Amino acid sequence: MIRQPFNTPLTRLLGIRTPVVSASMTGVSGAELAARVTKGGGFGFIGIGTDDGTKATAELARARTILGTPPSERVNVGIGFLGWLLNANPHAHQLVRTVLDGRPRALWFFAGDNHTPWIEFVRKYDAERGLGEAERTLIFVQLNSVEEALKAVEDGVDAIVVQGIEAGGHGSTHALPLLTLLPTVLRALPPSSSSSPRPVVLTSGGLTHGPHLAALLALGAHGIALGTRFLVSPSSLYAPAKKAALLAASSASAVRSFTFDELMPPAAWPAGMDGRALANAILTDKDEGLEIEERKRLFKESAEKGSDERLIVWAGVGVGLVDTVKEVEDIVNELHDDAFERIQTAAQMIGQ
Repeated sequence: MIRQPFNTPLTRLLGIRTPVVSASMTGVSGAELAARVTKGGGFGFIGIGTDDGTKATAELARARTILGTPPSERVNVGIGFLGWLLNANPHAHQLVRTVLDGRPRALWFFAGDNHTPWIEFVRKYDAERGLGEAERTLIFVQLNSVEEALKAVEDGVDAIVVQGIEAGGHGSTHALPLLTLLPTVLRALPPSSSSSPRPVVLTSGGLTHGPHLAALLALGAHGIALGTRFLVSPSSLYAPAKKAALLAASSASAVRSFTFDELMPPAAWPAGMDGRALANAILTDKDEGLEIEERKRLFKESAEKGSDERLIVWAGVGVGLVDTVKEVEDIVNELHDDAFERIQTAAQMIGQ
C-alpha cells in the first residue's frame, strides 16, 4: 500500500513520510526498535545511558545493518543522551565523539542543566570534517518550559521536543499539560529568519494514537514523539513482565512521584525532575510510612524473587489506550492512516 506522505517541517527535515519519532528511552529503545520506526516511515532514536561508546557503536552498526545503509552514508536513526549523565561522565567527550564517528542522522539531549557545551561540541565536530548544512548532525532537545525552549533557539538546535506533564518516564514536576504548554511555547518563540530559523517543534506526553497526531498538528506542532506506545512492541527491550503490566494498566495507573527514583541509585536526576510510572506496592510502601532502607530492602527482595509487585514501569497517561501488541512498522502505519483520516474528516467541517 502506497501512503500519501505528510508534508511538515519535521518530515522535510528528516526526509520521512510520517511525522512520528520514537522517544529516546534509555535501556528500552535499542537499534531494532529505532530502525523499525525508520523503516515504517518515521524516525527512531536509540537511548544511551552510562556507556563508554561500546554499546552505542554496536547499536549503530546493528541499525545500519537492519536499514541496509552502507558505511559511507549516515544511518537514518538518532542517538539520545541524558545531559546529567554526560556531565557526570569523565569520558563523556570521547563517548559523544565515538557516537558521532558512527554517523547517526541526529542526536537528542535531555535533562541537563546546560546543553550548550554539547551542542557546540557537535557543531565543531561537523565543521572540522567539512560537513555542510545539508550534511550536519541534527540536534534535538527535549524540554519542559518556555525558558528551555528559548535557550534551545539561542543554541541553534534543529528541533525541540515539547514534553507535557502527561509524559511517562522523567520530566519536570512543574511542566504544564501539553495542550497548554505547546501553544505557550509557540507563542514565545521568536519569528523565523534566514539567519535564525525557528526549530522544528515536536510534542510528547500521553500520546499513543493517530488522533493524537492529528490534534497536535492542528495545534501547531510539526510532529510527535511516542514512548509508551512502542514499549509493548516485540522490538522493545522492556522485560516481558513490564510489557504485561503496561497492557493491563489503566491510564489512572500512571502516576508521577519522586518515590520510584529513591529506590534506584544513583538518584541524581536534576532537581525538580520526577518520573511517571505505574502505581504498585512501591507507592504503598511509602504511603504506609516505611523508612527508605526498608523500602529499598523490599524492592531488592522483589527483584530477586522475580516478583512484579514492585516493578518500576515507566508509562505515560495514554497507557490505558495501549492494549494490543503490534510490530513497530504496523504502529507507525496505523498512526499515519488514522491521523490522515481525522484530518480529512475535520476538513469536511469547513463550510463552503
